[in-house]
Amino acid sequence: MDDLQPRRAARRRLRAAAAAMLAALCGVLAACSTPSKPDDTPQTVRIGALIPLTGDNAPTGQRMMEAYQLAIKEVNDAGGVLGHPVELVTGDDACDPGTAVVKANDLVAKDITVSVGGGCSVAVVPVLKPFHTAAIPMIIPAANSMDLLAPGYDSVFLLAGTAKEEGERAVQSLAKLGRKKLAVVDDGTSFPQSVAQAAVERLKQPDAGLELAARLRISQGANSYPRVVDEVMQKQADAVLFTGYYPEAATIIRDLRAAKFTGTIMLSDAGLDPTLFDKLTPQETEGVYGITLPLAQFEPKAKEWAQRYRAAYGHEPGPFTMQSYDAFKLAVNAIQRAGSLDREAVRKAIAATTPADIQLLSGPSQFGPDGTQPHPDFMLLKIHDGAFTLVSQTG
Repeated sequence: MDDLQPRRAARRRLRAAAAAMLAALCGVLAACSTPSKPDDTPQTVRIGALIPLTGDNAPTGQRMMEAYQLAIKEVNDAGGVLGHPVELVTGDDACDPGTAVVKANDLVAKDITVSVGGGCSVAVVPVLKPFHTAAIPMIIPAANSMDLLAPGYDSVFLLAGTAKEEGERAVQSLAKLGRKKLAVVDDGTSFPQSVAQAAVERLKQPDAGLELAARLRISQGANSYPRVVDEVMQKQADAVLFTGYYPEAATIIRDLRAAKFTGTIMLSDAGLDPTLFDKLTPQETEGVYGITLPLAQFEPKAKEWAQRYRAAYGHEPGPFTMQSYDAFKLAVNAIQRAGSLDREAVRKAIAATTPADIQLLSGPSQFGPDGTQPHPDFMLLKIHDGAFTLVSQTG
């Protein structure tokens, strides 16, 4: 009797262990035989854009955003790219270098395939390195400082004629207007300084047609610039080229008008923004010239697109919108041609773009070895009756 009980207890433990092993085995077999549910969440193609959405240059960034939104809707309505929807991942750089670097690292962490942002050169130059290190190609719609080309990266593509070309075109245009003595004024930041330097170099050429009266610099954000105005008047300049941004452009124009300056005032594309009309009277803006990248309302091939933009937002496209739209569409086209989201393959596709691949609204659909477009277009504008008017297109 005493011997039987231990044997029964042992058998019970053995049966329990066997049952547990069988249950575990059945669970494993069931898991192996039952197919797991496939992940049918669509992969999203992420395209990034750093633009100024706050600060003095926010109007530029907001219009760029509108252009991106038009492009996104068109692409996704047509089925996306490589069968996947496209998403724009934005960062507000506020046209500030330090902020731009932080936001660029955020975009890198979000696994974007291409960058299509870039409103202010001063905020784009410092993000060249982090994007290049991450092998993210950059299609830059607005910024065009020569500093963008200095590193020699093969992943940087400009949809705008360079600051050098812009400065040279400004001098040529002023010479055609009959001006003789030019004061060149910048704000010391990347793009304005590049345009100003190019203008000064052009003035040194024997066939420039006018001479340098003064080379001046301002500080951003000041309430007035009396020293600059005094120098312009003392040097008897009959033209002023201001290469900085529109907040300071408005101040310069107001100060020159108050001093009874009767010469020609010309702005770079950084100064040509509709917000000028909010800051100045029609009398103050009358007759101000500007050299700028192509604007949709004056570009015949963009007529239909400009109508769609106005219908969507209730106002003219404005500076850099056409280029922003083109940058996004070009990025999608390059991804499609690359056949993958591999960044190097996409970079090669962008570099190899031809007009047969895509027709851009804002300029040539191709890039040289340095990432710039051959023979970019500029427009000479004049403000009349509180609006921009086209004087000529300089190709």
